[in-house]
Amino acid sequence: MRTDPGNKSTTAEFEKALNRTGDGQYVLRLYLTGSTIRSNRAVTAIKILCERYLKGRYDLEIVDLRQHPDRADAAQIFALPTLVKVLPLPSRRLVGDLTDPDRVLIALDLKPAKK
Repeated sequence: MRTDPGNKSTTAEFEKALNRTGDGQYVLRLYLTGSTIRSNRAVTAIKILCERYLKGRYDLEIVDLRQHPDRADAAQIFALPTLVKVLPLPSRRLVGDLTDPDRVLIALDLKPAKK
């Protein structure tokens, strides 16, 4: 995750989130655009997985890039939808179809990758 050293709010948010991860807290950001079918499916799929596998241990921020286009550059988002696992480290990005539970669980390090 790239942060701007001059952006104190981003640094403060990161440090606050980092302090919450000691108890297995996940910090996730879902970047999408508007209320499209694809966006709605992504939101529903991620919320279901989080409630099933991370209940009480996650913070999910949904970022609509139509309302906040400046956040795309700051987060280096080039395709939508994109799910970013900010914490726990290492951070991960998952782009595209978020309705495949196995793919999402592997990206979140909640399930080992198949060999």
